[in-house]
Amino acid sequence: HYVEEGIHDVTQIYFNEIGRKALLTAEQEQLLARQVKQGNFQARQKMIEHNLRLVVNIAKRYANRGVMLLDLIEEGNLGLMHALEKFDPELGFRFSTYATWWIRQNIERAIMNQSRTIRLPVHVVKELNSILRVMRVMEHEGEIERNADNIATKLDIPADEVRWALRQNERMVSLDAPLDIDPMLTIGESIQDDQNPPPDILLEEYQMQKIVVEWVEELADRQKSVIEKRFGFNGHEPMTLEELAKTMSLTRERIRQIQIEALQLLKRRFVSRGIRKEMIL
Repeated sequence: HYVEEGIHDVTQIYFNEIGRKALLTAEQEQLLARQVKQGNFQARQKMIEHNLRLVVNIAKRYANRGVMLLDLIEEGNLGLMHALEKFDPELGFRFSTYATWWIRQNIERAIMNQSRTIRLPVHVVKELNSILRVMRVMEHEGEIERNADNIATKLDIPADEVRWALRQNERMVSLDAPLDIDPMLTIGESIQDDQNPPPDILLEEYQMQKIVVEWVEELADRQKSVIEKRFGFNGHEPMTLEELAKTMSLTRERIRQIQIEALQLLKRRFVSRGIRKEMIL
């Protein structure tokens, strides 16, 4: 009972701490992300700190699945850091869109690991989770030598304990068992997540969106402004026709006409390049 109260207190302190960090504007995000690309450590820390709330919101959706919320958040934070390493701010889209996939993947993997170790004694599961977490951190940090000795040093436990725990892990029937049809593919990897495409698909979409952004740049100023603000290009938050009408001191109908004109111009570009509508949605 006291342990549960203590965990609740720690969780609440963490929530209060990250709640003080205001959400970044699109402009702040773009600036910081560019600085991160240049190796600026302070910018990296700020981007992470101001997106921790995103991790918590996602982690809460996975509560009560056999893994403590704080552990889910820790796994999600690793996904957030990995997403930041790969994010390209020049594409003009919000970081949270890209980061969500990586955060979910890390959290789901933690739940998967927990579910497959459910038949092991509790103390073994705890030690194994610590070992697997250290291995993931080492992987994220680019450490090539992820052997038992290095892991043992980081956890301050005997290397034989690490080897034994990993052997228990290997014996468990899991979603990480290789498929007969493709030894390089695991059962878990073969289950597609249709709602959240993997980063290579996201990259293709980003590249397609980049083409669209370049074409939008070639529109007349008023058309460009309407399209950017209506659909959230170049860091703008998407706006309704009414909001745009007020911002641009035009009628709602005039904004709609400008939007139609611009979209027709873009559509002709798509057709001329052989790009289907569904490829850019």
